Amino acid sequence: MYALDGIANGYHEAWKALQTVDMPELVWTPLTGGHWIATRGDVVKEVYSDPTRFSSEVIFLPKEAGEKYAMVPTRMDPPEHTPYRKLLDSGLNLAQIRKVEEQVRQAAIDLIEPLVAKGQCDFAADYANVFPVKVFMAMADLPMSDVPKLSALAKDMTRPAGNSPEEMAATLEAANEGFFAYVDPIIRERRGKDGTDLISVMVNGRINDEPMPHDKALGLISLLLLGGLDTVVNFLSFSMIYLARHPEKIEEIRFDELKLRRGVEELFRRFPVVSEARMVAVDQVYRGVELKRGDMILLPTALHGLDESANADPWDLDWERKAPQHSTFGGGPHRCAGLHLARLEATVTLQEWIKRIPTFRLAEGANPVYHSGIVAAVENVPLVWP
Repeated sequence: MYALDGIANGYHEAWKALQTVDMPELVWTPLTGGHWIATRGDVVKEVYSDPTRFSSEVIFLPKEAGEKYAMVPTRMDPPEHTPYRKLLDSGLNLAQIRKVEEQVRQAAIDLIEPLVAKGQCDFAADYANVFPVKVFMAMADLPMSDVPKLSALAKDMTRPAGNSPEEMAATLEAANEGFFAYVDPIIRERRGKDGTDLISVMVNGRINDEPMPHDKALGLISLLLLGGLDTVVNFLSFSMIYLARHPEKIEEIRFDELKLRRGVEELFRRFPVVSEARMVAVDQVYRGVELKRGDMILLPTALHGLDESANADPWDLDWERKAPQHSTFGGGPHRCAGLHLARLEATVTLQEWIKRIPTFRLAEGANPVYHSGIVAAVENVPLVWP
């Protein structure tokens, strides 16, 4: 999963190559510590949705690394998970996100405006790696000067370096500890105060009508940082590569605001970036396969959105697709808490970019560099325009 065959030609293309007619819906690989892979959309969806059979006790691969991951509440199952999720939703629900829309829009405009006259940019470096991070750091009331350090930690969590499960576990554990060390003084400083930033709202929230334990606060605030610094960043770059190669798709939404807004969900369907896992909770026979408690099942979300049995002609970005089926935001009790913010950031990016740079393409000889992992990434996205 960290070194996909054929990834030089595209991350989604490399995963999709597994979805052959004769490929079973659950397969075993001895690589990355040994684990199962769900190869069909309905299996990905079902495993995500059933915590009684498929636990979030370990969600990262290799399992040795996943056991070092200590963020909250992603490693919890209901009912323990429920009050933490309720608290997260209180800060990231649709009503709260609508309040920051103008802030988000201004952040996009401030980044795009200076690019217009240049006629070129590296979209990944100049926009995608900056915009969602700027938005999140403002919501959390954290300085942008801390971003390089935090982004490096996020990369080590989602794409850990190492040539063995043990080495990858050491990389991930060091990054997890790095996040905890960073948020510890911030949590202590904001506890008991009436700040309205996202971190203050979280650390002063109640869990089962009690103050949140400090160790759980470390995990929850670190999770917010990890989510805010790595996922939308990469999703935006994958989306823009496609749109640069398909200018006709831009023309379809350029003067149709409603189609653009409705079509954003199709972008998420087409460009999932997450490959989490679940741990088998009990010995069971599942879809004809004997699974043992402790076995890991990888859930490449790309294999749901791109499955023909879930979405007709899945490679095509169809702005008018009715009810696109995908697991881009996960599923079940752990469905991504930040999905409303992600949708807003994607919508605003399309609106403000197309308004100013409606005609653009990949530079001659452009060669995007793809990376696989818990969260996929792409670098080197040179765009040019008149």
